[in-house]
Amino acid sequence: MTLRLTVSPADDLLDVARRIEVSGAAPGALVTVRATTDRAGTAWSARATYRADRSGTVRLDRDPPMTGDYGRVDGMALLTSQRPDPTPGTTVGTAPGRPAATDVSRPLRTRLDAWDESDATQRATADLVQRWTGPGVRRREVREDGLVGTLFVPPGDGPHPTIVVLNGSGGGINEQRGALYASRGVQALALGYFGAPGLPDHITRTPLEYFETALHHVHRELAPRGGIVVVSGQSRGGELALLLGATYPGLVGAVVAYVPGAHVHGSQGAADPAQGWDSPTWTLDGEPLPHLWQDNPGVTWQPWTGGPPPDRYRDVYVDGLRDRRFAAASRIPVERIAGPVACVSGMADGLWPSSMYARQVVETLRAAGHAHETLLLDYPDAGHSIALPHLPVAQGPTRHPVSGIELSAGGTPAGNAFADADSFAQVCAFVERATRVP
Repeated sequence: MTLRLTVSPADDLLDVARRIEVSGAAPGALVTVRATTDRAGTAWSARATYRADRSGTVRLDRDPPMTGDYGRVDGMALLTSQRPDPTPGTTVGTAPGRPAATDVSRPLRTRLDAWDESDATQRATADLVQRWTGPGVRRREVREDGLVGTLFVPPGDGPHPTIVVLNGSGGGINEQRGALYASRGVQALALGYFGAPGLPDHITRTPLEYFETALHHVHRELAPRGGIVVVSGQSRGGELALLLGATYPGLVGAVVAYVPGAHVHGSQGAADPAQGWDSPTWTLDGEPLPHLWQDNPGVTWQPWTGGPPPDRYRDVYVDGLRDRRFAAASRIPVERIAGPVACVSGMADGLWPSSMYARQVVETLRAAGHAHETLLLDYPDAGHSIALPHLPVAQGPTRHPVSGIELSAGGTPAGNAFADADSFAQVCAFVERATRVP
């Protein structure tokens, strides 16, 4: 018999799960499958060895691996378990344990290899393609009204559900998420606010008026479906999304807050070094917004920054909240949000207590009699780095792209992979509901 390796579908969008199958092996043979992907110029790979069934078949979505880079039944684990190949100069990218950002016009191409461990002549290969953008999605840079971002428009005349996508403390423009949203029918403005050409290098003293301008631009120029603009953010961007919803309820129609803060925090790892970690992050009318670290005697970055890396900061936030005065002064008044709210969080978040914060937001809304949908997606084994489906998950420490401090985002590989895939599907459905015209 001849070994055969098949992938179905072989070429599709990033969020589509694939069926990977090896056939033609001897019954009971040990078969190894390896996946190698070029991610922004660096080779990432993973492998696992399986025992073929009585028909000589291995199915990755059915069979447990005997050995390898993961130990669970998971049809996509060959991709989510990938790590950079150990070559000189290899880096792990710009987010905790994840690969560097890639050009959304270039799909991710993976080579799959399978071989029989007892017969070197029995080998097979296949290709797997993951696309960021579907047919007909249009990309356009936005440099109007002082804004810096990238717009992704789905095919068709619209009007489309519309979302503004904000990054967190790493800065930059999240084109990957914007492109995939548009491929699922959601018009997306991936908006930068620091850490991109034409913008400040640091998050310190970012004016909320910049986002007010962006929201007016979206309403005026992009014809959002139902006149509703959803704002989504990750980490510090999640804090910002909640803050914008509470500050501009007439402009923000719904909020998606990934691993968010429920309070305003200082600039922290994305701070201007000249102003320090405790400097204000956001301003309104030229005045800094009160934040949790401001004159708070309960906050110290020691011993969490004093021990061996990776640093885990979660307890710093818990300590800062013990004094009710500072907690109250920095709390985001989410009850002012005039639309649906979704919070996505990880119970194993190692950077800050996103699970506690997300639950606080939802409980506050419900206690206030919030008239709109509140959705809580709180994943038991997920950490801070909840991202897009079927990408390598956070498995270890890396350096923060602004501060350079080594961090560990937390979570298990299986928990992070599940949160990535499940949250994207659920958020897309949430955005559809939130913008649906009666």
